[in-house]
Amino acid sequence: MTLEQLREIEDVYVGPNEIADVLRTSPQTIRKQAQEDPSKLGFPVIVLQSRVIIPRKGFLFFLDNGHPKGIA
Repeated sequence: MTLEQLREIEDVYVGPNEIADVLRTSPQTIRKQAQEDPSKLGFPVIVLQSRVIIPRKGFLFFLDNGHPKGIA
């Protein structure tokens, strides 16, 4: 999925598969980092056992503005 497509969809949550291309990494890398230390991703994630979901607006905020606390 491209960044433009991500901006156009209306889904509240997206998964690692949807954002992997934007970040130029694999979905599994995102899942692994979210499970090990989600704060290093820089954007909000929700980890439900082995499932990882990402609030779409929070991810887009991160891409546009960086980490909300200026850390990333």
